[in-house]
Amino acid sequence: MSTLDVARAELALAVMYLNKAEARDKICRAIQYGSKFVSNGEPGTAQNVDKSTSLARKVFRLFKFINDLHGLISPPVKGTPLPLILLGKSKNALLSTFLFLDQIVWLGRSGIYKNAERTQLIAKISLYCWMGSSVCTTLVEIGEIGRLSASMKKLEKDKNEEYRAKLQKSNERSLSLIKAAIDIVVAAGLLQLSPKKITPRVTGAFGFTSSLISCYQLLPSAPKSKTG
Repeated sequence: MSTLDVARAELALAVMYLNKAEARDKICRAIQYGSKFVSNGEPGTAQNVDKSTSLARKVFRLFKFINDLHGLISPPVKGTPLPLILLGKSKNALLSTFLFLDQIVWLGRSGIYKNAERTQLIAKISLYCWMGSSVCTTLVEIGEIGRLSASMKKLEKDKNEEYRAKLQKSNERSLSLIKAAIDIVVAAGLLQLSPKKITPRVTGAFGFTSSLISCYQLLPSAPKSKTG
């Protein structure tokens, strides 16, 4: 491939990536939590960027609760243990509730819904739902990694294509586990459950790291180059 062809392919991947609403949301999330880290809760430009980006992100998530609502009513994957099914459905229910309530928070903070006190209460409930969904995700990923490890041991001698696919899946789930665990800390910081330990700067650092992981997970796979 010529240099121009490589540049075209890379730009095509960038366009494909940035065309995803989810990718733009996670980039904004990185900006939001990066600003929170810089501001450390103090008034100024960084805090203004944090607040305005947080409000803007809520628009990206309009009607997104439908995704997890669909996951909630969809049949589970055959062979999945009942505890993991229940945890997965709980995660879907909590995340769908968080995203639905987050729309009401957006209406309140943009001035459409006038009850500021109720908006604040709904915001708090929605964050607890997100925190709960992150706990469920953490437990699901731990369980699924355990299942993958057990099945990989049977294939360890051959190390064939199936083994490599399971290994890749295990790595992906390990990354999701790390992200979910980080998000629990972020939620605790936003809820101010331990303000002395989880300061705005700590929340910002963890949120920024979680956002980078999300951005990485959304990267499209590079096409395989053709050999002549």
